[in-house]
Amino acid sequence: MSTQVPRLLAGLVDDAAVFPPGSAALPDAVTAHHRHRAGWYADLVGPLLLPASTLPDLPELLAPEATLAVGVIGDVPVGRLEAALAEADPRLTVRQVEAPVAKRGEDPQPGLADLVKLAERLGGTVYAEVPLTFGLMGALDALAEARAGGLPVAAKFRTGGLAAELFPTPVELAAVICACRDRDLPFKLTAGLHHAIRHRDPETGFTHHGFVNVLAATLAATGGAEVDGVAELLAATDPLRVVELARSHREAERPLWVGYGSCSISEPLTDLIRLGLVNGGFEE
Repeated sequence: MSTQVPRLLAGLVDDAAVFPPGSAALPDAVTAHHRHRAGWYADLVGPLLLPASTLPDLPELLAPEATLAVGVIGDVPVGRLEAALAEADPRLTVRQVEAPVAKRGEDPQPGLADLVKLAERLGGTVYAEVPLTFGLMGALDALAEARAGGLPVAAKFRTGGLAAELFPTPVELAAVICACRDRDLPFKLTAGLHHAIRHRDPETGFTHHGFVNVLAATLAATGGAEVDGVAELLAATDPLRVVELARSHREAERPLWVGYGSCSISEPLTDLIRLGLVNGGFEE
């Protein structure tokens, strides 16, 4: 580990450059990811997240001896997703597969069962994106049961988007974090975590969760805090309390929360430097 990126933050931010709102072209994203992997802050950065439908376009972008660690996002049905993974270039190391199991309001169990079967055949980490609506707790129970049986599966939740209902309240997100803690179930997050501290976007009017808020809230939850205390940390807009909690655990392994994808690496890194949680200077 770098002395500039503490153990607590290792692999926190997956590189989601090709996804909105950044929407980088695939060649630019691959080039930039190689630069991130060579940077002093490389320990902060997880794999390059790519839609499954883009995998056939990657071979021509890789040098003969190059390798690339990727996370594959299921933008195709499970059957086609499995085929895309089987046909992927051998220079790709697929660290994880992430796919939604249902739309909001739908029963997540059928899609979850399909994804669990895929995990059985793949043998790699699979994240099931579960809507924070109908059937949530039952889906978490099913994931926890599969994980207890030896399958490398975990949960994924959406924390933002293009509509207000896609942003869970602090209490809703706290309840999910505590539910995962109670089931010993790791989780990832996606969307909306643009900055370290909870804030309101002046253009959309949406209030976004802060990723350091989530980090502090997860530390508190795994330390025994219940929903109200976890929600208080998620709702905090003064950085002092959440930053101090994170700083006090700098050299510990991050519990429960695997991390999140960001279309920008520089934005979270800059926030972490400004808050004193990462040592160093950053140049894009």
